[in-house]
Amino acid sequence: MTFKDIALCVPEILLPAPGVDLTKWAVVACDQYTSQPQYWEEVKELVSGNPSTLDLIIPEAYLEQVDHESSAETILSHMDKYLSDGTLSPQGPGFILVDRKTSHVPSRKGLMVALDLEHYDFSEDSTSLIRATEGTVLDRLPPRVKIRRYAPLEVPHIMVLIDDPDATVIEPLFQKELKKVYDVELMMNSGHVTGYMIDDEETIAQIAGNLARLADAEAFGRKYQVQEKNVLLYAMGDGNHSLATAKTIWEMIKEEASDKEAVMNHPARYSLVELVNVHDAGLEFEPIHRVIFGISAHDLLKKMKLYYAKQGSSFSYIPCSRPAELNLFPQRKAGMHQIPFVSGKTCGTISIKDPKLNLEVGTLQQFLDEYVHDNKQARIDYIHGEDIVTALGTASGNMGFFLPAISKHDLFKTIIVDGALPRKTFSMGNADEKRFYLECRKISS
Repeated sequence: MTFKDIALCVPEILLPAPGVDLTKWAVVACDQYTSQPQYWEEVKELVSGNPSTLDLIIPEAYLEQVDHESSAETILSHMDKYLSDGTLSPQGPGFILVDRKTSHVPSRKGLMVALDLEHYDFSEDSTSLIRATEGTVLDRLPPRVKIRRYAPLEVPHIMVLIDDPDATVIEPLFQKELKKVYDVELMMNSGHVTGYMIDDEETIAQIAGNLARLADAEAFGRKYQVQEKNVLLYAMGDGNHSLATAKTIWEMIKEEASDKEAVMNHPARYSLVELVNVHDAGLEFEPIHRVIFGISAHDLLKKMKLYYAKQGSSFSYIPCSRPAELNLFPQRKAGMHQIPFVSGKTCGTISIKDPKLNLEVGTLQQFLDEYVHDNKQARIDYIHGEDIVTALGTASGNMGFFLPAISKHDLFKTIIVDGALPRKTFSMGNADEKRFYLECRKISS
């Protein structure tokens, strides 16, 4: 069942069969703990000998160490095995209502659906119904493409936001009597998640109708005070590169198809995602900080000063004696970006007066991209949590930068008016609050 005008499809979701240990089956999104391989070593030890989605992903902490070709082959063989040996069981067409508890929030509500990739464009100037909220790093797609290109399954960590201030789409579903399909204590002290099946036509039609009201062009114009702007219904929250990979594969499949009409019914046209209301009380936007490895702090600060001077901005920094004295989130000042930092032997707050970009993250990222391009030994990682930035940034040859969060309530208006934000601008919660792989869906015909 599809609702083409709102890019919505009712998927057939696969879940682990009874008897599978769901705590060991579900692992966190592959793009978490990228500079903490010890986390993934603990996960590997924990799930050893059990069916697990760890067998279906490559944690990005290992991306530079593994052979992508052989890793993709191993993953595809595990997918085939889980489909053939009864590990995965089809649930029939329907949505799954999700209630996630973390150590930070008692409840974050979501809805598993499939979205139509025909309505998705991840370019920065996109005006499609489904849009990226941040810049897509094309270099990050090839390893994912290798896996998904011939994969029989998708197992997503994608979270997509809707702007539903009146809570009409997801929240009312919790008042219904629904069948519980999983109830899982998540590994590594990451909380709990419960799922409920929605498969009756009346409730599905209700969901589609409420989404259609959010997508009404006239209501959209009034809501955001814009004219002649294409409707934005779904904004990427987490998993931007995973959805971009799905879109890339779908375009390949269309291009290669001999029957251009029949291919439009291919299951890879759709992607399984969790919808979350941006106004959900359990959803918090956290900043994503930066740590740069393999550098001299003295050299980087010198190059930074020259870089911003060329832009017509002035650069300065106030040092502090130790990280504990650093104000990680200084009050914003008009016409100035302030970015605290730590390094092996120094710490302080950088000030850029008259910055050329609107957000601190854009001002910093633009410089870091150029610096890493010119210094091949340097590498950037994107970090959740101030304590981890301090621990990594104060190590010899490293430097950590602390960035502020953006307001989740401004996200949709910003994307509509300004387009995609700089990459890794915000995070929906901390690393342990991210979506865990749990549900699967067939994507091969």
